[in-house]
Amino acid sequence: MNETAELDLARRILAAQPFSVLLGARLTAFGDGEAVLELDIREELLQQNGHVHGGVLSYAADNALTFAAGTVAGPRLLTAGFTIDYLRPAEGDVLRAHAQVVRAGRTRVVVRCDLRTVTGDGEPALCAVAQGTISVPAAS
Repeated sequence: MNETAELDLARRILAAQPFSVLLGARLTAFGDGEAVLELDIREELLQQNGHVHGGVLSYAADNALTFAAGTVAGPRLLTAGFTIDYLRPAEGDVLRAHAQVVRAGRTRVVVRCDLRTVTGDGEPALCAVAQGTISVPAAS
């Protein structure tokens, strides 16, 4: 499967996730151990102080981690667990979660994700980092 076909398939999988559709998430890159998930920052995604809610950041990290793992382990994966560290309040126009595979094993894939907000002038600001373990279920 070529890179364009893989990205199209990944986008169809994302579109089949009702919560991702609700948030307006989109995949902008998928392949070679990496995935980039983006969503527009809008008022409904903010907490009471005007920053992107931590749950939205966690969603973006979780999904980007799993999609990145999918580039090396296929589509039938489950998040085994992840941690996230919030570094600064997330403010901007776009939230971008860029995940990269650290190590792919037979049953587990370890992935790291940097979450940045991007403003209208294109300047990215690192707001959180996450690392997760993605489980590769045994073939049935």
